[in-house]
Amino acid sequence: MIELEKVSIKEKIGYALGDGAANIAWRGVATFLFVFYTDVFGISPVTVGLLMLVARFSDGITDVIMGIICDRTSTKHGKFRPWIRWTAFPLAISLSLLFTTPQISVTGKIVYAYITYIVFTLIYTANNIPYGALMAVITGNDKERTVIGSYRMVGAFAGGMIVQGALLLLVTHFGNVNPDMRITQLDAEKFSLIVSVPQNVENVQLKTRDGVAVFTLVETRDSTTIMSPGTALSFSMKAGTDYLFLVEGEPEITTKNILLIDQKKGYSRSIYLMSGFLALFMLITFYSTKERVEPPKNQKPNIKQDLIDLMKNRPWIILLVIGLLFNVYNSIKQGIVVIYFTHYLNNQLLAGSYLVGLMLASIAGAMIAGLLGNLMGKRNLFITALIFSGLTNALLIYCKPVDLAFIFTLGMLSEFASAILPTLFFAMLGDAADYSEFITGRRATGLVYSAGSFATKFGGGIAGALIGLVLGAYHYNGQDASAIQAAIPGITMLFSWTPSLVALIAAVLMTLYPLSKERMTEITSSLSTRRKKEILADS
Repeated sequence: MIELEKVSIKEKIGYALGDGAANIAWRGVATFLFVFYTDVFGISPVTVGLLMLVARFSDGITDVIMGIICDRTSTKHGKFRPWIRWTAFPLAISLSLLFTTPQISVTGKIVYAYITYIVFTLIYTANNIPYGALMAVITGNDKERTVIGSYRMVGAFAGGMIVQGALLLLVTHFGNVNPDMRITQLDAEKFSLIVSVPQNVENVQLKTRDGVAVFTLVETRDSTTIMSPGTALSFSMKAGTDYLFLVEGEPEITTKNILLIDQKKGYSRSIYLMSGFLALFMLITFYSTKERVEPPKNQKPNIKQDLIDLMKNRPWIILLVIGLLFNVYNSIKQGIVVIYFTHYLNNQLLAGSYLVGLMLASIAGAMIAGLLGNLMGKRNLFITALIFSGLTNALLIYCKPVDLAFIFTLGMLSEFASAILPTLFFAMLGDAADYSEFITGRRATGLVYSAGSFATKFGGGIAGALIGLVLGAYHYNGQDASAIQAAIPGITMLFSWTPSLVALIAAVLMTLYPLSKERMTEITSSLSTRRKKEILADS
């Protein structure tokens, strides 16, 4: 029986936890994988950018296939919910493998990165398309669906806040190598530092907690170690070898102010912990939700007709393009944060606080999106949010490293508005499914929602490629301090006005979207009457 009454808060929260789990994976990858590959795993930025683009190139096909499979799945638990349970543990395992670093050649690393990244995106597809489509069949009420979308995005941003706020702190905790450090003050802001470790470490990062002091390698018994001076040095260490550094630029430095972190071990163990929470949240979503909206009783499976209907669905086509663009926008912003804070502001740990601030702003934006969407209409609110977020983000180009208050304020204002975009987008995909049923008398919810997964993944791939190309053009090398400094203009450009151009283009295209507030009220009312007639005919 179709129920158009309000969905319980318990079910809304249960559904939201699923996107919290998905965003532990997706935000973790979008925010940290690029810098992990370049600064820790040792792959060039251009190679990483190409990897992210190539790996996502086939997503359009796999997403459509997954949508078709979902629409033809039939179990006692429904069409979409079972996939959430089936993929919970595989998704957690594939995420863990992304941040696992086997000791192999450079070519082997690239092959390993391609295999694990492609496997991750495929499993994410098998999980996320049915999860997204589930929202459209929990209720047939388009206004209630917008509210559920707000809950979903609150869950998504909460999951993102967990991984973005805690990961770097966990990396510091799990990456502790128990070094022996001896420091001697030579002048007011000049110190000598001798460091050794009890066992070989392939990749450590050395810096002060404030990230201001400059380290210069003076002497080591390992004659192969060569490093340019920098505020954060990444290098390998041999057990029992003393490394003598000159430390300049900060007063009153003690060993407690200095961090020496095994980044590979820190990232891997931190992601393993996060992956456990991912699987748990997915299972809660499966057990706490229910499917209520079914395809018309007389509808027969017809892949060809479903694809023809999809290509004639103008709202869906426009949403596909818009979804791609706003995901490029958001993914560039997310993907450059750690690099920006590490190498421009010289304070990597502060990136965690910034990301938490963005997530808090995102939760506020998601919570208000349902109310504003029902008042203004989804299309008008979408356009307004794109313009406000894009213009605010562009102003970050004027911020200097000392302007932390302005960076946080502008970033959070931009994120508040951009959080409205995915909240509306997934609700609008449900509207596109309703529109198709209204026009054709057929419903293919999973196929329609394949646009959401495709836009998310391929948009992230394009963003990764753009980041890689820009940083590559500035000869960025995350393990070379002089190359990092030369790439600062590219880093600040990616953090500010480059993604904003994408947002403004999306705002213009969104004016073509045909489903106004009044049109959706008409469609929802008509479908409700049609479904009630079907129920009476069957009784």
